[in-house]
Amino acid sequence: MTRPTLVSFKKKALNDPEVRAEYEALSAAYALRRKLIVLRKAAGLTQEELAERLHTSKSAISRLENVNSPVSPTLTTIEAYAQAVGYRVEINFLPVSHSA
Repeated sequence: MTRPTLVSFKKKALNDPEVRAEYEALSAAYALRRKLIVLRKAAGLTQEELAERLHTSKSAISRLENVNSPVSPTLTTIEAYAQAVGYRVEINFLPVSHSA
């Protein structure tokens, strides 16, 4: 018997409407945190170096980038982070899909 892959496990799990709703509710937060890490690394900065630029601690940057963090960053924090790595923030809203 072969072990299920992560892709097949995710596909099966997302068939459950409650799991899918929770996944979709969290997907923007996960995407944001992954993007922050990509931008920091593209800027050639470590968490320590970014913390210095933002006058905060490495642990604060780590919490900000942690996809499992229960704390949501404020827009002001996200803007400061973006500026410190050479970007600006742009917010976009998309219509909710009501597929059944």
